[in-house]
Amino acid sequence: MNDTIEPVWNQKKSDFIALEFRKTYLFWAVALLPPLLPFWPPQRTLPTMNITLRQLQIFSEVVRCASMARAAESLHLTAPAVSMQIRELEAQVGLPLFDREGRAIRLSTAGEYFLVHARKMLLVLKEANNAMARFKKLEIGSLTIGMVSTAKYFVPRLLSQFRQEHPGIDIRLQVAGNRERLVALLQTGELDLAVMGRPPRELATRAEAFAAHPMVFVAAPDHRLVAGRSISLAELAGEPIIVREHGSGTRSTLQQFFAEQGCQPRIAMEVSSNETIKQAVMAGMGVSFLSLHTLGLELRNRLLSVIKVAHTPVMRTWNVVTLQAKLLSPVAEAFRYFLIEEGERFLAAQDRELLAVDGPFDHDLALE
Repeated sequence: MNDTIEPVWNQKKSDFIALEFRKTYLFWAVALLPPLLPFWPPQRTLPTMNITLRQLQIFSEVVRCASMARAAESLHLTAPAVSMQIRELEAQVGLPLFDREGRAIRLSTAGEYFLVHARKMLLVLKEANNAMARFKKLEIGSLTIGMVSTAKYFVPRLLSQFRQEHPGIDIRLQVAGNRERLVALLQTGELDLAVMGRPPRELATRAEAFAAHPMVFVAAPDHRLVAGRSISLAELAGEPIIVREHGSGTRSTLQQFFAEQGCQPRIAMEVSSNETIKQAVMAGMGVSFLSLHTLGLELRNRLLSVIKVAHTPVMRTWNVVTLQAKLLSPVAEAFRYFLIEEGERFLAAQDRELLAVDGPFDHDLALE
């Protein structure tokens, strides 16, 4: 009998001990686990990136120039110095920021993400400099101006006058191929202000008109439509027209003008350069529609002539455009004011001279 009870009693004793052990385990697990949860799993500490602002500036310039050699020239550094800074930056990031194929470089996927943050940091630094300059009330510093390609024919001359009053300013010009590219530069905060025709509706900007912008039809001097009399747009519509690319303000104005007059242009060629268009027109390949401000040299030297088409010049306006959220530096504010005060007088005098080359042109060139 005892032999039968002993194994049963030993089994119950063993089960009791196991149960008590599980209770004890659960008690301590409930008591100790919550405080330990924030530390589980163990967190791996990422190394701190010791990056300098100079490295960010060099990285941004290399991206803009798409070349280390050109970036070095722009920054007044040697190419090896730029290359060394980029290597050090990549070492700190721990990832390659550029894909290299021979001498050609392009942003890697990591580089594209890093560029977004680099631009944000550089923009904050520039805003800090602008804010401090206001306290110092100094008119020294840098000014970055963006412009559509058409504006490059007159903005440098206005800048020359501005520099005479403010000789201590470092000026940087960025000429965008067309309006869409300029809007993109404005959006990234790379520009202090932009000179353009149509202000962007897709951005929150402040646009102020400062001068009239006449646009005219031109042809080679020996073209049959170049004469003293004014012709209708319908008479011109049959001529081959060389036009700017889609996305340019000049192309948009041409299409709008034809639509308003109920005509359809006969587009013979699409070109993304005003200079190339002028050469094609001089060669007799067709007529074109261009800003009067691009034609000074050609009209004065009788290389091109204005076609007197009814309801032309087509009048648009030049605008100085800034982001609403951007705090302008004293330098940028001074140039904005200079454009508004002096731009119309400067351009109107030039326009009257050019339109008088081929005889009187009946149009008021004042800002409407």
